[in-house]
Amino acid sequence: MTTEELLTHDSVCFSILPPVGLGQIGNFFAYNTAPAALVTPLGALGVPFGSLLASYMLQEKLNLLGKLGCLLSCAGSIVLLIHAPTTENVTSRLQLEEKLADPVFLGYICIIFALLILLIFWIAPSHGSTNILVYIGICSLLGSFTVPSSKGIGLVAQDAFSDNPSSRRALCLFVILLVTLVFSILIQFIYINKALQYFDSSIFSAIYYVVFTTLVILASAILFREWSDVGFVDFLGMLSGFITVSVGIILLQVFKEFSISASELRKITSKKN
Repeated sequence: MTTEELLTHDSVCFSILPPVGLGQIGNFFAYNTAPAALVTPLGALGVPFGSLLASYMLQEKLNLLGKLGCLLSCAGSIVLLIHAPTTENVTSRLQLEEKLADPVFLGYICIIFALLILLIFWIAPSHGSTNILVYIGICSLLGSFTVPSSKGIGLVAQDAFSDNPSSRRALCLFVILLVTLVFSILIQFIYINKALQYFDSSIFSAIYYVVFTTLVILASAILFREWSDVGFVDFLGMLSGFITVSVGIILLQVFKEFSISASELRKITSKKN
C-alpha cells in the first residue's frame, strides 16, 4: 500500500468515527423502544437515503440499478414494518436475568465465543486478507453481543441507579453489559478497518448487512423471544421483506460503479428492434 493510499485510508477511518458513535447512540434508543427484529433490518435504510442525498447534493451519479436498489430497500422496509413483532416478552430486569441464565442462550453464547476465538486467533491471521467472509464473520458474530447488550442496558439502567435493595445486583449487571457493549463495538471497528484495507467497501457493506442482520435477529430471538407471538404469515412477511431489502442493498452497493441508465437501455432495445 502506497503512502497516498495509507493517507486516504486513515482519513476514511477517522471520518467514520463520528458517524459510528452517533449511530450507536441512535441504535441504543431504537433497541429500547422496538424489537431488534425490526430495528436491525431497518438500519439498512441509511444506505439508500445516503445514496440519494449524495446524488442530489454532491452530484454523484446513481445508475439505474442503484435507483432500483433504493426502491427495493424502501419497499422491503415497509413490508418489515407491517409484519414485525409488536410486543416484547422481556420488559424488566428480572425477566432479562432469567433469560440470560437460560441454557439455550448460554449454549448459543458459548458457540459464538468458540467461533470468535477460532476466527480471530487462527483463521484471520492467515486467511483474513484473502477471504472477505472472515472479517465479516467476526464483526457479525460480535453483533450477537452488541444488540442484546444495548437492549439490556436500557432494561437494567432504571434499577441500577435506584435506592431499592436490588440496585447493587442491577448495577453489576449494568456494568457487565456496558463493558460487553464497548468491547464489542471497539473490536468490530478494528476488524471493519482491517477489512477495508483489503476489500471494496461496497461489497463488504452489502454482505456485512445480510450476515450481521441474520445473526442479530437470531441472538435476539433466542434471548428476548421476540418471535414467539409471530404467526406464520407475519414470519413469511418478515422474511420476504428482509430478502427484498438485502437485494436492494446489494444492487445499490455492489453495482454502483456500473454505468447503466434508462436511456442506454432504450438505445439497446431500439437497436435490437
